Amino acid sequence: MPTGPVRQTAAEAGASATAPRKGTVTQRAIERIKGMIADGLLEPGQRLPTERDLAARLGISRSSMREAIRALTVLGVLEARHGSGIYVTRLEAGDLLETFGVVADLTRGPRLVELLEVRRILESTATALAAARITPDRLAVVGKHLAAMDATDDLEEILAHDLAFHREIAAAGGNETMAAILEGLSSRTFRARVWRGYQEEGAIARTRREHAAVFRALTARDPEAARAAAAAHVGEVEEWLRARVAQS
Repeated sequence: MPTGPVRQTAAEAGASATAPRKGTVTQRAIERIKGMIADGLLEPGQRLPTERDLAARLGISRSSMREAIRALTVLGVLEARHGSGIYVTRLEAGDLLETFGVVADLTRGPRLVELLEVRRILESTATALAAARITPDRLAVVGKHLAAMDATDDLEEILAHDLAFHREIAAAGGNETMAAILEGLSSRTFRARVWRGYQEEGAIARTRREHAAVFRALTARDPEAARAAAAAHVGEVEEWLRARVAQS
């Protein structure tokens, strides 16, 4: 893994002189650092040059470079190590998409319905993949969360096991990026609203049946049945929210 200073290539030097000046200086600095990572000039785990050196190299003020580094740190692209400097992170999907959950927490109305449409598409695909790839041990864990949901009427316990049930299935699909996106779309705040609404409407029994259908498909190793069961489950939530939005 490279640890020494990063050298500027002739092509990069030329690009710095001709790069289009779009957006703020800080935005350009962000794009330049991201470009260096994408081009392999900065590798995961590598220490960045000093703020002063990087600013001079890219022809950007130190204050704008500082803001760019701060923004990329918030996004999980860079990390500050006390007494050591700024490093590129491992660039894993879960880290980079960690802030994605804020969207689901803060979105309301028709936009939240759109997020559920996306979740329905992705979760049905992830569940189909899980049906083909899930290990016996992980299937047993999914079954334990299902049983725990069925064994209690405590909303907090149901919510915790519901989140874990879906998280284990997404992980079993074997696509870490898809699992990370689904994690972001699976806002605990929103799920709590749904479960409270279902409790008021007496619809928790239906949701338990939907979970059971997903688990049966996983146990049968039937990807298409798993896809259909997951799509139906998230589709019910989607229709519930759509009706709520229409009433508001």
